[in-house]
Amino acid sequence: MAQIKSHEFAGFIRRQGTPYRIILVYGPDRGLVSERAAEVAAKTGVDLKDDFAVLRLEASDLSGDPGRLADEFGAISLFGGDRLVWIKNAGNDRGLIEALAAVADTDPGSSHLLIEAGDLKKGGGLRKAVENAKTALAIPCYADDARGVQALIDEELGTAGLTIQGDARQRLTQLLGGDRLASRAELRKLALYCHGAATVTDEDIIEAIGDVAALSVDDAIDAVFAGDPVRLEAALSRILASKTSVYLVLRGCIAQFEQLDAMRAMVENQSRQPAQVLAERGRGIHFKRKPVVERALRHWRLAAINAEMRRLSDAVLATRQRPQLEASIARQALLRTCLLSR
Repeated sequence: MAQIKSHEFAGFIRRQGTPYRIILVYGPDRGLVSERAAEVAAKTGVDLKDDFAVLRLEASDLSGDPGRLADEFGAISLFGGDRLVWIKNAGNDRGLIEALAAVADTDPGSSHLLIEAGDLKKGGGLRKAVENAKTALAIPCYADDARGVQALIDEELGTAGLTIQGDARQRLTQLLGGDRLASRAELRKLALYCHGAATVTDEDIIEAIGDVAALSVDDAIDAVFAGDPVRLEAALSRILASKTSVYLVLRGCIAQFEQLDAMRAMVENQSRQPAQVLAERGRGIHFKRKPVVERALRHWRLAAINAEMRRLSDAVLATRQRPQLEASIARQALLRTCLLSR
């Protein structure tokens, strides 16, 4: 069975040459699949700009003519040299699997076969056909883990001569990782935004690639519990300008009160210190928010927490009953809670 693990790819691509003439690159991260397939294609030594040496096909092109793959794979380049057959958007298509089985054990001559596919289950037709072939290799591509995201950040920002540390790195890590090409594009946009600077700051990330609506919702919730009406009004203005429902702030405040309710019960009923309770029950809270949450935990008592949760729930109901007044109802309810916090 010829298959490398996702984290072994970097070592594989650095080697000189490869004994495999058939390579399948697959996985749920389509951006990473595309990026790695391009690296494999470059490794074959075929001139990718030569249309006579490279044949690009969609998997659907073989569905009605499975014999075409054998013909193309066995063909000789018009001007000599190696040839690449590059198939994209593959899946467990019966025509492709049958065509692959027919060429897997044949002499490829000077041809390479590269297949890009989506997420394939273990034991599925296409994976099984490649993994069982002696001359084929399967390369899985999964979404970047924390280590992979950090390496990508260092690679792209380092190339641009930029450094990043502390809270800025943490925020950037949270915004990346779902798709390799999308993450790389966001990092290059950030590098362009920071051109001429030496260090990437938290503010740079928010301005260049941050989700303004999501960040404004979080900022509004923090402003409520910090008792800062000016900051709350600024955050609400950004939310409304981005056409985001202000209901999200109401729901976020209720969720924060629910968390405070559980922690405050430990303070009042078990005589625990707020800082101790926060350290034990607040591990999922971003470190920049912990001072706000600890302050609220010290000053909001259980009775007031439960009364405010009921009042905010009533405000949510009112926004549903009178959607044309949603912004006004939410702003009034949130301002009241904000002033109580202060």
